[in-house]
Amino acid sequence: MFDMPRLLIVMSAPAQKLPDGRLRLDVKFLEGLPQHADSWDGPVECLLWEGATAIPFGRDCDPAQLTVPITVLPAGMRLQSAHLSGADAILASADLFLTHDLPAIVDARIPIVYTIEYTLKTRLDILRLGKASPVRKLRSALWLLNTERRMRRAFRAAAAIQCNGFPAHDAYRGMTRDAMLFLDGRMTDRMFATAADQATRKTRLQDGHPLRLVNFGRLERMKGAQDLLPFARKLKELNFPFRLDIFGTGELEAEIRDSITRNSLADCVTLHPPAEFATELVPWLRENADIFLSCHRQDDPSCAYIEAMGCGLPVLGYDNAMWSGLLLASRAGWSVPLGDVGRLAGRLTELGRDDIAMASDAALDYAKAHDFETEFAARMTHLREVVARR
Repeated sequence: MFDMPRLLIVMSAPAQKLPDGRLRLDVKFLEGLPQHADSWDGPVECLLWEGATAIPFGRDCDPAQLTVPITVLPAGMRLQSAHLSGADAILASADLFLTHDLPAIVDARIPIVYTIEYTLKTRLDILRLGKASPVRKLRSALWLLNTERRMRRAFRAAAAIQCNGFPAHDAYRGMTRDAMLFLDGRMTDRMFATAADQATRKTRLQDGHPLRLVNFGRLERMKGAQDLLPFARKLKELNFPFRLDIFGTGELEAEIRDSITRNSLADCVTLHPPAEFATELVPWLRENADIFLSCHRQDDPSCAYIEAMGCGLPVLGYDNAMWSGLLLASRAGWSVPLGDVGRLAGRLTELGRDDIAMASDAALDYAKAHDFETEFAARMTHLREVVARR
């Protein structure tokens, strides 16, 4: 088709233009972008939109120093053919509604591959968990339904889709002849728990020390952060010895901090600031935690599952569609009915130490089979195959 096909990546990553000309970008996005350039046999460029009011895990950078050129469009600007000029293939995030017009403005010979994370159900669940008035929620729900119809039309016109997580793959794989499943995460080969880490954890479990649970990520309602302290209170009522460490920031941070004090939980619950993933959080998880506590009340394909598993942590969580699918595939933890905090605490008290150790090994084995390099290589191979067909 093309000797050196130019790949245009159209992303939903948050971006801010700073007064000094620099950009503030999401750290996870910044770390993944060079991988595209290294894995593609041709030039790579990226298109983003301005508009993020805050980027909790952000980094300021000089655009001239980036390995992949980035164009940042004004918030809400519709895509035009001029923005896509010269592209030989397009990898676009369908989670951003502005990309749904691509099939209408791109030459039919240019393959469009969409990535998708959130299903309509997930978006409606997130809307339900928010604080907007009933009238605003109704209007937003109608907008989501209309956007879903447009997105499905775009999928049917696309060359392929790449689905991050089981829920998206189940929902949209019938929209196109070529849909692949991948599990997004940041765990690379050098980050995984070692045999020594696993042995230390097993010894700690066998010696009967209080179980150490951990939760990390955005402290927001859509992530179930409102259930962390009720869970801890329930364990305290049951006189079950434990420690819960929480890493993160977000809209519920102050509420969680106040609740720790108000409910006299400081002896068993600690709220930490966000930790740098590779150099701080991962070593801490490998050395100190026994179980990852997930309270997600919706189906988003959080990378926290696979990242915690890569540190040797089995998952105790609600039976949302993402964790249910991952649990079925990995056997690396336990689930309880969605939103049942009491059952979540009760399930923990029922776990045998040998069962936790076995689930720890299963978690690590599954995560190793889905490390960042493997998943990313599969995605890029798939993308090259799609382009080659054209």
